[in-house]
Formats: sequence, structure tokens, C-alpha cells
Amino acid sequence: MLLTVLFLFLPYILRSNQILTFLFFLMVPFVARNHFPQHYSSISESNVPAELFPQYTTAEYMSTAETGPVVPPVFLFVVDTCMIEEEIGYLKSALAQAIELLPDQSLVGFITFGTYVQVHELGFGLLPKAYVFKGTKEVTKDQILEQMCFFAGKTKPTTGVIAGSRDGLSAESIARFLLPASECEFVLNSIIEELQKDPWPVSADQRASRCTGAALSVAASLLGVCVPGSSARIMAFIGGASTEGPGSIISKSLSEPIRSHKDLDKGSAPLYNKAAKFYEEISKQLVHQGHVLDLFACALDQVGVAEMKVAVERTGGIVVLAESFGHSIFKESLQRIFQSSNNDLGLSFNGIFEVNCSKDVKIQGILGPCTSLEKRSPLSSDTVVGQGSTSAWKMCGLDRKTSICLVFDISKTDGPDAIGQSTSNQFYFQFLTYYQHHEGQMRLRATTLSRRWVAGSGGVQELIAGFDQEAAAAVMARLVSFKMEAEADFDPIRWLDRALISLCSKFGDYQKESPTSFSLSPRLSIFPQFMFNLRRSQFVQVFNNSPDETAYFRMMLNRENVSNAVVMIQPSLVSYSFQSGPEPVLLDVTAIAADKILLLDSYFTIVIFHGITIAQWRKAGYQDQGHEAFAQLLQAPQEEADTAIKERFPVPRLVVCDQYGSQARFLLAKLNPSVTYNSDNPPPPGGDVIFTDDVSFQVFMDHLQRLAVQ
Repeated sequence: MLLTVLFLFLPYILRSNQILTFLFFLMVPFVARNHFPQHYSSISESNVPAELFPQYTTAEYMSTAETGPVVPPVFLFVVDTCMIEEEIGYLKSALAQAIELLPDQSLVGFITFGTYVQVHELGFGLLPKAYVFKGTKEVTKDQILEQMCFFAGKTKPTTGVIAGSRDGLSAESIARFLLPASECEFVLNSIIEELQKDPWPVSADQRASRCTGAALSVAASLLGVCVPGSSARIMAFIGGASTEGPGSIISKSLSEPIRSHKDLDKGSAPLYNKAAKFYEEISKQLVHQGHVLDLFACALDQVGVAEMKVAVERTGGIVVLAESFGHSIFKESLQRIFQSSNNDLGLSFNGIFEVNCSKDVKIQGILGPCTSLEKRSPLSSDTVVGQGSTSAWKMCGLDRKTSICLVFDISKTDGPDAIGQSTSNQFYFQFLTYYQHHEGQMRLRATTLSRRWVAGSGGVQELIAGFDQEAAAAVMARLVSFKMEAEADFDPIRWLDRALISLCSKFGDYQKESPTSFSLSPRLSIFPQFMFNLRRSQFVQVFNNSPDETAYFRMMLNRENVSNAVVMIQPSLVSYSFQSGPEPVLLDVTAIAADKILLLDSYFTIVIFHGITIAQWRKAGYQDQGHEAFAQLLQAPQEEADTAIKERFPVPRLVVCDQYGSQARFLLAKLNPSVTYNSDNPPPPGGDVIFTDDVSFQVFMDHLQRLAVQ
């Protein structure tokens, strides 16, 4: 699926009914009338086209050669040089491999930055040539046109917009900076091989002068001048915090620490709001041009992902966060972007997503990688969530797993019934996605669905039967993340608790004031567990995470599908032992045993945890001494981890640890603390305890039952 859509209806959950695919022909807003295909002439009750089959909810239409030529993608590399030589060496190696994987027809540009910004002229292969811009100022399109000699020896038009080969620029002038990969491979590799650390001196008590904001401004303006509206990506490789010019997040003095969550809460990060506003303007420019910003941030300290989040997310860009350019997370993730395989990303461009629906519902907004096109319509709700006040959104970049969350509201009607609908009445949704496929041609994907209203006492059971616990958990995670960023003094724990208590009170089965009688339908029974783990997750608990890490986690949550989002909220845990094959176990500290191996998948990190006995046998080398069963036991979780790593983007971090080892914290932090240092019941032999004051899931459920039955 190219696009997965999550639904949240407030305050009703609606049950799926028969699909109305024929609505596609009624609702597609084509400018001109279209003729039906020739094979439609033989339509009969026994011979209907695929669009009219009830099980086919989605139809995709592909442009032909007559509708226009295939547009090649554009990749503009923006490379930070304010790093130590070792890091530059890692980055040069990774870039050289990426250049070899680029499609031959794709256009490539190259920009480096440090104290100054250098735009390299790839079309001049006789000797290295670059245009240099100050890192202290933002660069406009007019300055790009003037200072980079786009009209050398020619008369510059005095009126009209100058943008691309169609509007004023010659193909030759554009080809100086953006060339097909097959034509500039030698020049590009020469530039990469000669990359060196920024030559400007840095004193021991100062940070390097890094003008990240100015470099991205130059990149955005260059693409806006040369290839507006095309499928272009700015791929920024950043190795430290911006200290110079627009978008800087910290001063050059090392005595000043980079902002933390506490600084942001107290308002003591003086550069944060200014930098965030600058990148918001960059995002507007990129969205207007139809271009994407991808971010590869590799450093031990923060680089400013929190400030750049708005530009990356609103353009549908990719973000990769790692400790070093030599780390496998970065190297394998970069290769995954360009590799052609069953697990490729299928990067697509220039999408427009539009919603048509019945007048019974209104659109509050979208939580995900898109930007409102501000197309006000009667479908827009007065309540805005995320990118709202519109029925159409721009998606500059999207891929096979891009998922967005639509939030709907129910139209208010007069009368005793708030909905004013009978149970037989239906309403529809239609989702139109017009985009440039990764193969180059334009496509239109239309998904048409029908739902029906339910009311009265019988409607409760239908609502429960149609409840998707996993999708609901993913929606709640996106909503609470959005509210934590958008609302001042927002208490996420209280908001989640109130929502859960309200759900259990309305749909639970219990006797008044009797907590022991409380029970939930199997369709709802796992949802409290999801909420318990969401309360403890990195999306809500920002302690021990930097603002950059929190921004990264939330960006990934907002673009991933339901199954991946659920793994982020509630990691999966699989146990391996001699007594049985791989089996899922509860995410609880009691799952730890001396003779077991645990495999934890929390999406961002995969942990292989060896019990103390297994670890001792491994260190003794029993697996190499003819003990085949033990060797197979060690290999099984490793193979499962490798499979997960191959299918995931960005590549997760792999941690192999032993019980009582320092890295065992990656597992213990995710487990339910049913046995702690102050528990009455000691752990079983070979088990473990968690040193925390957090409540266990059992205590959480006891309180939930007591409050729900009041």
C-alpha cells in the first residue's frame, strides 16, 4: 500500500459496511468530461469491470506516454564539512556508494557548507569550480540568479517569474549545477574524494562555525530557480549543531549547553523559536516548489532536528538519526534509499491528497507528513487538529509505507438525536491521491468506502465489533504527541487516563461500584495494555531523551503504518529456549530466565538478551565445541533480528547483551515492572528485578476498574 489511512471519529466509532466503488465515477473532480473505456460497452450483470466489484475499494490510474514525458528525479546533496577527519572519511565512503546507486537519468547537484556555503558547478569538469555564499545570511532566488551568473552574456527578463527552463532559464545554465548522474559521475566522485574538514580555525573553547540554515536556504532557492514543481529532494548530511546565521540553535561558546526539554519548558532556549520560525519559512518555500527535505543527522550531540522537524515533516521527508556517519544505522539506511529490491522504499513525489465525503461528517485535519493546501470547503470542521481547515493536502514526498491519520467530526444536527440518522442510512468517503510514481509517470489512486450509522442499544455491540484496538492505539499516540507540542501546560498522562476511563465506562461490562465485576469485550481487552505502555513510551515520557530524539521518534510515529506504530508503543517480546521453539511472551520482567534468550523489538532498537546461564555457556565457547543445539539456539534470534532489520527503514539499532550487563537496560526499560526492589514476592531463580517506583500493569488495571465502575 502506498497510503494507509487511520480513522478516528469523535465521539463515535463506525462499523464498516458494503463498499460503494461506483462513487468514484461520480466524485472524481476532472476538469473535462472523460469517456469510458471501450470495454465498458459490454457491461452486464454478469460482466462488470473491476471497479464495480464490492471487494475492490481502490483503483489506480496511470498516465500514458501521450500525457507527458517521464520526469527524472533530482537529488541535491548538502554536505556538512565541520567535522573531524574520521567522520568526513565515513561520510565520503557512504556518499561514494550512494552515487553509484543513483538512477542514471536522475539529476544530481552538490553543495558543501561550513563557515561558508559552496555550490559546486558539476558541468565544468576541467577543474573544480564553486560559488561561495556567506553563512550569515539567508539567500533568495534573485540572489541565486544574479550571483551564480544564470544570465551571463544574456539579457535578464524584466517581467514575469523566472523559474526553470520553461520560464526564462536555458537548459545549459541549469546543467551547470544539475546534471544527469551518468554524465557527472567522474566530477562528482572527484569532489567527494577531495572533501576536507572546513579550513576555518576553531579555538579550543569554541564550536565550529556551521551555517546549516544558510546552506538549506541556498539549496531550496537553487531548486526553486532550476526545477520548480519537479520531483526533487534535498538530502542534508549534518554532523553538528548550527552556530552561524539563520537557523542557528546554539552559540559558538562551548560553555553554553545545547537546549534540553527543561530549557524549552522554561523558555530559556533563546534561539529555539527563531530557528523554528526560519525552518517553517523554508518548509513553505519547499512545499510551494513541490520539493522534499531529507535529513541525515549523525553526531553524539544534538544537531537541531527539533527545529528542523517542521520542514522535514511538512515536505514528507526522511529522517535518519545516528551517533556517527560510520554507524550501520546511517550507512545501511542511505543505501536502502537507492537500492532496488523487494524492500525498497518506492520514493514518490509531488502528491496531492484530497478527501470527499458525505455532509454527515466533517474533516478536522490530518496528523502526518503533509501540508494543508488551505482549500476551505463545507467539509472542513471548525475544530482543527494537525493540518486542518482544508479538504486537500500537499504531500511532496511519500513512499510505500507512508501513513496519515485523518480525524473526522460528526456534523451537528437539530433535534433530539445528535446524529439524526437512522441505522439504515449510509455515508461515504473517497480519498484521491494524485502523485508521481517512483517509476516517473503520474498516477491517480482512488479509494472509496461506505459506512453506516448505528444508534440505540443495539448499536453499542456493533460499535464494539468494529473497534480496531491497534489502529486506535496508533491514533491516540499521534494525538497525544500533537497535543504535547501544540498545547501549553498539557498533561498527557491525565488526558490518556481520562480517555481510557471514559471508554471503559461506556463499553465495559460491570455492576455499579463493583470493580471485581468489571470486564471488557475481547475487541477492547488489549486497549488498556496499549495505553499503559503508551504512558511509559518515549512519545510521552521525554525524560532522558533530548529534544532531537523526541522529535525523531514523533516524526517516525507520524509516518509509519499501524503495525509499526504498535511495535513502537508496545514492543514485541519473543522467548527462545531448549524446552520449546520461539514463542511470544508477555512484556514483563518475569519473562527473564537464566536459561532463555529474549528478542525484544521496539522498532527503533532490537535487543537480543541472553540469560546469565546462556551468556556463560556462550563465553565458554560451547557453540563451537560440537553442541549443535546450543549453536542453533544462539543463531535463531539473530536470524529473526536480521530479517526485521532488512525490512525496516531507518535501519534499527541492534543490541546484543547479557543479563546483569550494562546494556540490559535497553530491555529492562520496556518491561512491565511486576517485580521491583520493594516487591513482596521475590523473583524466581534466575529471574530479575527492576529498580523503579513506576506502577505495574496490574496496579494500573486495579485503579482503572475502580474508576470505571463509579
